[in-house]
Parts: sequence; structure tokens; C-alpha cells
Amino acid sequence: MALTLGDRRRPTDTLSLMADSDIKAMTETLPGEEFETTAFTTPPPLSEATVAIVTTASLHHPDQDDFEVMDTGYRILDGDRRDYVTGHWSPNFDGAGFAYDMNTVFPIARLDALAERGVLGPTWPAEHGGGGGTQLERSVIAEALIAKGAPIAGAWFPDRQIGPVLLQYGTPEQIERWVPEIVAGEAAWCIGMSEPDAGSDVANIRTRAMLDGDDFVVSGQKIWTSGAALSDWCYLICRTDPDAPPHKGLSELIVDMTSPGVTVKPIKDASGNEHFCEIFFEDVRVPKAHLVGDMNNAFRQTMKQLEHERGGIDRLVSNRALYEHVLPLADTDDPRIRQQIAKLETGYRVGRHLVLLAVLEQAQPGFSAVTKTVCTEFEQDVATFAGSVAGAEALLWNRIGRGLVYAPAYTIMGGTTLIQRNIIGERMLGLPREPSAR
Repeated sequence: MALTLGDRRRPTDTLSLMADSDIKAMTETLPGEEFETTAFTTPPPLSEATVAIVTTASLHHPDQDDFEVMDTGYRILDGDRRDYVTGHWSPNFDGAGFAYDMNTVFPIARLDALAERGVLGPTWPAEHGGGGGTQLERSVIAEALIAKGAPIAGAWFPDRQIGPVLLQYGTPEQIERWVPEIVAGEAAWCIGMSEPDAGSDVANIRTRAMLDGDDFVVSGQKIWTSGAALSDWCYLICRTDPDAPPHKGLSELIVDMTSPGVTVKPIKDASGNEHFCEIFFEDVRVPKAHLVGDMNNAFRQTMKQLEHERGGIDRLVSNRALYEHVLPLADTDDPRIRQQIAKLETGYRVGRHLVLLAVLEQAQPGFSAVTKTVCTEFEQDVATFAGSVAGAEALLWNRIGRGLVYAPAYTIMGGTTLIQRNIIGERMLGLPREPSAR
């Protein structure tokens, strides 16, 4: 069983097996605009208090499941939230609510329950309705919810990505308009990023938004947009200057999903999941006031958003509920099975520490690429283990079978593993770029 970069590639081969020119182009920058190469340096030491919290939160409690209660970490939650986040979700949902039915994955009614317990925006400023808490608190809450298979996907995108980006780049009016609504659980959001010819290649986005008076007129298509059919708003990455170089001319707009000209078509994947959608924009008018950040300069904003997406605890525990479901089926009298379980349990702890590096601001810039690569390949190993111990039951249409067919998505969504390896090699380790195709 693989724990990190897996048996698929030996560690010594990892950075030499870069993608072809099409993949390479996805991580290229323009001449004169190279990303800063970050050398590995010793991070500043943690305070004694922080070390005590993290160490205790990461150790196995002798009387309780390690992922059910993280001791000191969970004590920061009051009783109501602690009871809610450790609720009995697993019999009804396929892990994080991402892996089966859209109508249960994105239940808007559930947003109210999350909001009532302060689970939405727990780290955001109190003046905007947030909890004013720490990133460690948010990680604890998220781990508990996702590991138990709670149906939180309807709230996950705005909490993980959209809210932080609005707080960093939005105008005071935009923050006042949308952030309290997110915290209150009153609206669902989707992110319009991937396109048919621009998956991980954000710089190749072609959906256009051209200024016409006080409005942008948007035309184009997005695909693999999770939850779009049930969303109120779309955080759209689009091209506002078609003549600019690839990494220039991009902007971010907030689009009302009820606007004339917006058409949404759900896509059913191999697991029976319908949360993926296509969105078609046909001359959709979007107020200029819905532009987030600088016009024609959103590439770095989008990269910041992807940092939020790639390095969180969800990349480690999104099929933890599946693992717990099949664990009683494992033949622990077999030493080989015991060894696999030991490797997976070790992998969970290693993965959590990778996540905590970012949570505690100890990670190097771009480290989310490492976290995503290690953790999502590990999640595929978890799915493989589930199928192996379930045996013939994995051939039935149940949560085990769905978990197996959904597993390839882990290393694709949020930027493919090949993209992450390029980032690790070129931007973090300073290795030479892949030669351009002639």
C-alpha cells in the first residue's frame, strides 16, 4: 500500500516524470513574470502553547477513536457543536456528502443547521458575522464533519474559498452584501472555473465578459461545476481582455444564477453522482459592481483561491467514512491486512500533520501542492483497501462500489496530480522546466 507518492512511481522518479507539453503549459508563466522559486528554509518555531495544542490534538486518545475526538482540539467546541459535528452521518451519506446524490449532497436546509452552530465562517471577522476563531478550530470542525460523512458540500465552497477571497479582495460593499449571507447559511454557491478546453489550465480560460456600460456581458461555457444546479451564485473566472497574454486578462465576477441567459445541465458520473454540472452563459449581464479585485489581473487571485482548495483537511478525510464502514469487515487475523491497516492509520496521521503545517502558517509557499498530492493519492489507497476487504460486496451498487468508482476523481479535482508535481519540482525545488515541444 502507498502512503505518500505511492507505488505508482518510486520517490526518486517522481520529479523526473513530468507531463507532456500540454500539461507543462498549464504551469508556465510569461517571460519576465516567473513565479518566485522558494528555497526550503527552517520555519520560525511554534510557541509552547501552540505546540501543546497541536501535539495533544494529534495524538491518539487511549479511550476514543483518534478521528472522532482530538482531545484538546475538540475541547474548543462547545457541547452543541461537538454533538452536531460527530453526529451519526455515515449510514446515510457516502463521505463528505460529495460522492453520491446531488439532492442530499447540497441540501440547502442543512445550511441553516450549520449556521446555527457557528460552523460557517468560524475564522471570519465577527463584524461580518463570522466566529472570529482560529484556523486550528476550523480544521477541527471540518475534519469532524467530513470524516463522519456529514452533508456539508453545499456550504463547503463558500466557507473554504469564496468567503476568504471576498474578505481579501472584495470591496467593503461586496463583503457587506455576501459574507453575512454565507455565514447565515442563506445562499449556496458554485465556482465557475473549469472549461471543456481548460481544466487545470486556468490560463487558457475562454469564457468572455465584455464591458457594456455598467454591465459585463458574459458568454461561454463552464464544466465540472459542482452544485451549480442548486446554487444561488456563481463565482466566475472569465476573460475580460481577449487580446492579453494567457496569464493576463482574467477577472473574477459574481453571477446571479437566476440571470437570463444562464443554463445549467447536470452531469451524471460513473458513481451515479449528479453534482457536476455544465453552465452555459449566453449574453448574461452582470453588474460591474460584481467584479472582485482588479480587472484583468485575477490570475494570482485565482491561484490564492486554489491554495485554499488544495491544502485543507478535506483532501485527507473525504472518504474516511468509507474506511470506517469497511474496517469491521477486515480479517485482522491476517498479518497482511493488519499491515495495510497500520499503513493507512499512519497515513492519516502523516496527512494531518501536512495539513497542520498550513493551518499553523508553517508551510512553505506552494506547499498545498505537496499536501494535495500526498493526501489524494492516499485517499485512492483507502478506496482500494475498502474494495479489497469487502470482496464481492464491492461489486454491488452500494457505498463501497460507489467509493471505488469515485476514487479516480481525488487526484483530478482541484488540479491534477501531474500539475501538482510540476509545481513541486519547478516552483518549490527550482528544478528546470520541461523543454517546450518543437
